[in-house]
Amino acid sequence: VQLVESGGESVQAGGSLRLSCTASEYTYCMGWFRQTPGKEREGVAGIDIDGTTTYADSVKSRFTISRDNAKNTLYLQMNNLEPDDTAIYYCMAGPGWSDGFCSTALNYWGQGTQVTVSS
Repeated sequence: VQLVESGGESVQAGGSLRLSCTASEYTYCMGWFRQTPGKEREGVAGIDIDGTTTYADSVKSRFTISRDNAKNTLYLQMNNLEPDDTAIYYCMAGPGWSDGFCSTALNYWGQGTQVTVSS
């Protein structure tokens, strides 16, 4: 599965961004992870084919994940962005759920898109 992200930009704190990710084929679970230098990649949000969603506590009520199954496209609407949201955001796909987010067992990742939030 090939995943192509877009939408990362530099914004001011309090601003909004929408990330998109197009997959080359159907996958059961799709999600977003993010990573900053020196830290492990962390789960942000996930959604399965039935629309069940999960979010990291730090982004609940600010971020919304959605998917268009007909287009194999995943979205992440990010509102009220904070400087701590600055990271490279990776789209991913997996066969199911694991540890609260989509399983990374198949190692399907996009190339990453940079989000920078300035105060």
